[in-house]
Amino acid sequence: MMTITKDVPITVDREIMSGAPVFTGTRVPVSALLENLEAGVSLDEFLENFPTVSREQVIEYLKNQDEVEFEEVMKIAERVMRENRELLAKLAKS
Repeated sequence: MMTITKDVPITVDREIMSGAPVFTGTRVPVSALLENLEAGVSLDEFLENFPTVSREQVIEYLKNQDEVEFEEVMKIAERVMRENRELLAKLAKS
């Protein structure tokens, strides 16, 4: 498991949502927040729809978004998913 930075409440763990970046302590992908905001969903509505995510987590993520760009998170997630595929391939051979 990897937390991106101490100030950003995002975790990448191949055991959680196949390594997609999620809000720490939840199974809610960061992409869900971004997609909802892009679709015009309010923060309050997002939090109602995803009650395991706290307002503080969203605020901390948004405040620190310059520090950890979403593309960086996706690179980490892609690496974890690549490792998962390699592990599955090894297991299939044995």
